[in-house]
Amino acid sequence: MIQVDNLVKRYAGFTAIHGLTFSVQKGEIVGFLGPNGAGKSTTMRILSCFMPATSGTAIVAGFNTYDQSLEVRQRIGYMPENVPLYPEMRVHEYLHFRAALKGVPRSRRRGQVERVSEQCGITDVMRKIIGHLSKGYRQRVGLADALVHDPELIILDEPTIGLDPNQIRQVRGLIKDLGKSHTVLLSTHILPEVEMTCSRVIIINKGKIAASDTPENLKRLRMGGGETVVEVKADAKAVENEFRAIPDVSQVEASPSDGGFCKVAIHPKRDEDLRETVYQIVRQKGWGLRELTRRRQTLEDVFVQITTEDD
Repeated sequence: MIQVDNLVKRYAGFTAIHGLTFSVQKGEIVGFLGPNGAGKSTTMRILSCFMPATSGTAIVAGFNTYDQSLEVRQRIGYMPENVPLYPEMRVHEYLHFRAALKGVPRSRRRGQVERVSEQCGITDVMRKIIGHLSKGYRQRVGLADALVHDPELIILDEPTIGLDPNQIRQVRGLIKDLGKSHTVLLSTHILPEVEMTCSRVIIINKGKIAASDTPENLKRLRMGGGETVVEVKADAKAVENEFRAIPDVSQVEASPSDGGFCKVAIHPKRDEDLRETVYQIVRQKGWGLRELTRRRQTLEDVFVQITTEDD
């Protein structure tokens, strides 16, 4: 569905993206992540034919974004971070207008508008003026606009910004449903949302691809497994030395707690569960045990590591 090869975008005295190469297959929901200024929005604007690349190629649904932009635009629904709406129009007027611009036949417009309004949860504001809506509702109108012509590819840039927790859950469910019949490229800073909805993640940093894999593989391969946390009644230094002797442990951090206890974080070199080994040591030493848990790494941990490490 998307094939990007050696994509470059330069502005005066600044290169926003440096030779990006990646692909998105039909039916995938892909999270496109990166810190502010990494080049995510620039890449999405090129894919949606909002602006041309300086060099390289971007193929969407078999069409080149540079010289076949009209064919590409007919097949994508793009929702930018700051949704451009006409504040003086009513919601139903705006969606009918946008459906007409996107080539939806007159006989299908009403049905398409009703479908997307129900999908996006805006049926109760269809007669209201857009300028009178809250930011969350305006965001959902923008999402309905992106879906009204039933595109093959949906590009969403921060789709849940400004939404309350209930609305975020609704949009998350909608994205999952869209993935059953569409290809979705999703950019967001809410990383738990990506873990719950995306089958694959592309992380971009400083205009370059820093990582690309499934969320689970990224957590396993980049972080070396989750840490084991144990709280015992013993001297922190003695506990730290004892756990540091466990094979395949990369790091041990101990800190005093209340009541003579100390809390220890044990980091394995690989994706290994150390709880049984730790429990046996605690039992042999006769230490009082108050907590023994395993903390799995999150996509947020991986994201921070990848986007803050040296080139």
